[in-house]
Amino acid sequence: MRIKHQLAIFNVLTRLLIIVVLWFALPVLIKNVVYNHIDKSILEKKKKFIEHLDSKEISEFITRSDTSETYVSFSNLHNEFLQLYQSKNNSSKYKSIFKEEERVIENEQNEYRILYYNFNYENKDYVLEIGNNLSEIKDLTYTIRLFTSLLLLIVVSITFLADTFLIEYLFKPFYKIINTKIKFVDEPNSFNYEKVYSHSSEFDELDLGLNQMMYRIQELFQKEKQFIANVSHELLTPIALLKNRFENLLQNQSLNDEAVDKVASSMKTLDLLKKIINNLLLISRIDNNQYSLKEPVFIKEIVNEIIENFEDRLLEKNIQIKNQLAENFTFSGNKTLIHILIYNLVLNAIKYNIENGSVTISDSLKYDFYCISISDTGKGMTAEQQSKIFERFTRIDVDQEGQGLGLAIVDSIANYHHIKINVNSNIGEGSVFELSFPK
Repeated sequence: MRIKHQLAIFNVLTRLLIIVVLWFALPVLIKNVVYNHIDKSILEKKKKFIEHLDSKEISEFITRSDTSETYVSFSNLHNEFLQLYQSKNNSSKYKSIFKEEERVIENEQNEYRILYYNFNYENKDYVLEIGNNLSEIKDLTYTIRLFTSLLLLIVVSITFLADTFLIEYLFKPFYKIINTKIKFVDEPNSFNYEKVYSHSSEFDELDLGLNQMMYRIQELFQKEKQFIANVSHELLTPIALLKNRFENLLQNQSLNDEAVDKVASSMKTLDLLKKIINNLLLISRIDNNQYSLKEPVFIKEIVNEIIENFEDRLLEKNIQIKNQLAENFTFSGNKTLIHILIYNLVLNAIKYNIENGSVTISDSLKYDFYCISISDTGKGMTAEQQSKIFERFTRIDVDQEGQGLGLAIVDSIANYHHIKINVNSNIGEGSVFELSFPK
């Protein structure tokens, strides 16, 4: 997932978290604010009531001796009520207590915020109750929560779009660096050194650092190419001269049979050394991108040529080769390298096969890949051996001839052409090498 998408998702999640927190916190906040306001209003009403306690109407009510000894007053909408009655126990005088209780007033039940105030008047204890209806407050609280949540959702949506466009704008130079430079770091000669302009100093430093790094890599790349060329000349030329001298020695009639055998053995060693050097130089050239990948490569044609070249080897071990290629797959690459790749795999399938065995070359289409399978009926490999077969100078069977560079070359060519290699092998069941070519 790209970093801009991660940032956008992070911003959305943080805002949604804020909405969730506010959804649960708003009732508490509103309750504290509204209750403080209600309590303050009730206390003011209590103060006014107590101040008018000496008025004629209140005095008459308190001094009357009816059975109820209760005074009740409430608003028409039942939003408030005031109740005064004589205390039946020795409550603490001049003490105010707030409670939330359900009250039924004129057959209508509602929840009220009630002040209980105990006081003494003319040596008698009384309780004053002043209540305020909370039903409207709760409805208002729910409305505020809903409105706030919708408002925050709208804000989140707008800020998400704004963040997306802003992040896209800010990261545009970064992705341009990736698409025009980082993706081509394995091709120093075609690297784009053009400056990528941005509004962030960090991206400017990244662009400058990449340019400097690639300039240094290209310089080392050129030196390595020159070194490879020098090695080719300085090592292969003396080998050719030595081989030529040994060939001249073989023409000398004065040499006995023992000397001839030693000269022939030396020539064989020189041929082996030359082959090793050529293979190492081949790997080095591939790793340094010194081969063109613009040739049309016909897989079926290459496989047919390779099978013809192995006719003698097949007869030696009486191995049957089955060419089951059905697709005429063609792609742009290096024909010589692809020939070497398939040649080495078929050679190994024959070399490590059993007498009277078989080699099967088949193909298939899987998703966006064209796949070739080269399977044999040989000895097979363990999981540990499979993990090391592409390492240089690794030999599975020391009794077989070779330098352990064939599969290392295969791996380098496959990586160079972006070809995936899958190996499946079991002891006694043979091996299958599958090449997946991107279509």
